[in-house]
Amino acid sequence: MDKYIRTIYNKSNELNRLINELTFYAGIDCNRIPYNFRRMNVAEFFQDCVEEVGLDLESKNIELNFYNLVSPETQIIADPEQLRRVISNIIGNSVKYLDKEQGKIEIRILDEVDAIRVEIEDNGKGIAAKDLGHIFERFYRVDKSHSREIGGTGLGLAITRSAVLMHRGAIKVYSKLGEGTTFTVRIPLIHAE
Repeated sequence: MDKYIRTIYNKSNELNRLINELTFYAGIDCNRIPYNFRRMNVAEFFQDCVEEVGLDLESKNIELNFYNLVSPETQIIADPEQLRRVISNIIGNSVKYLDKEQGKIEIRILDEVDAIRVEIEDNGKGIAAKDLGHIFERFYRVDKSHSREIGGTGLGLAITRSAVLMHRGAIKVYSKLGEGTTFTVRIPLIHAE
């Protein structure tokens, strides 16, 4: 009986997650997701993000390295909740597809004069070249044969891309099978007036 109750509980949670992501994505499609843009300090924001995910990754035996290479005064105009969702979705995907005994995720924040570039690199299984052009499509799953085991809805990266575009930014992915994947997110800087 305990086994069946656990199964019902887990399936209910999966269904709830799916409904939440579908509702959120429908809101994006209809421009009903409110964005609350404000001036944010880049170093402080990403330090908070790293601290949030750090403990969770440590408990999963995943090494997290963070390098902030922008000046302490660097600012962007962003919605902190949506930008946090971007980082969380990318890291969540990295965790799902890590296949090494010692997983590694590295986050780098770089200054590109008119923008910041956030690089999130992992040492996971990587993404095949045939899939790279499709991973930001809604409901696209790279590994369809293991989709139940791995979990997820196939909406996370579509939501991520939409949020980045709402920030007038760009997102790209580079990957090599067996070696890992790097996502780069570019967000425009605020220039002094």
